[in-house]
Amino acid sequence: MDKNNMATKVSFLGLGAMGYPMAGHLANNNFAVTVYNRTTAVAEKWANEYQGSIATTPADAVKEADIVLSCVGNDNDVRSLYCSDEGIFSMIKPTTILIDHTTTSADLSRELAQIAKQHQAHFLDAPVSGGQIGAEKGCLTIMVGGKEATFRQTEAVMQSYAQSIALIGDVGYGQRCKMVNQLCITGILQGLSEALTFAKAAGIDAKTIVNTLQHGAAGSWQMVNRTETMMSDEFDFGFAIDWMLKDLNICFDEAKRLNVDLPLAKQVSASYQDLKARGYNRADTSALIKQFDK
Repeated sequence: MDKNNMATKVSFLGLGAMGYPMAGHLANNNFAVTVYNRTTAVAEKWANEYQGSIATTPADAVKEADIVLSCVGNDNDVRSLYCSDEGIFSMIKPTTILIDHTTTSADLSRELAQIAKQHQAHFLDAPVSGGQIGAEKGCLTIMVGGKEATFRQTEAVMQSYAQSIALIGDVGYGQRCKMVNQLCITGILQGLSEALTFAKAAGIDAKTIVNTLQHGAAGSWQMVNRTETMMSDEFDFGFAIDWMLKDLNICFDEAKRLNVDLPLAKQVSASYQDLKARGYNRADTSALIKQFDK
């Protein structure tokens, strides 16, 4: 632990599957952490497990903070958290640095950055990749949008739960990079779903596929971590289809502004919509292979 971290007061708002362990890593790295969660019982559980304080409103959580971090569900959740009567903006000090780890639209990030500027505060959009397992192990990838000087002031905080942190560009570019990430995953899962359906029909088992192909050109995180579960019809974990559909809609909105077509992503989104109608909305995105069930 770095005892110097004790001088930095950090607030973490949103203790879901990702935020709960992320805030825990901050406490374990000796930051003075105050947490807020919409369900107070979750914040109380966190405080019993880690050393830190809890607040009952966003405003109360951030009033003494030097750095405020948030990780919630979607654009509406973020806007409410920041802009409501007892939201973050109602109580922050000048010079506070705000970091939003939620996957949102780039437009929302720019909107919040402008409001932060009016409060003499600073804003970074910093969506993450790596899922719940990455959050628990403290090995997330973070894509950041904002000013370099602000980014440099916050690296030590984010390093508590990340293995890779990159400044992509100005505010909004963290979110744009996360869109690229989600589009890549979408294409990989479609290809892997087709390939594993073929492998099943051909009588090639999951372990053989992973052991043989993972270090070649076909290798990917999805292959290594999802092949066996996909071929065993196990999907009760990981990143839910509901969340991927939300993220893909953000991608489609941004692509329309950029005049870019996304035919494969649209195809996969339609398949996910069908799976959602079949009751797989909370299943891991690797349930995409179920599109080939006859």
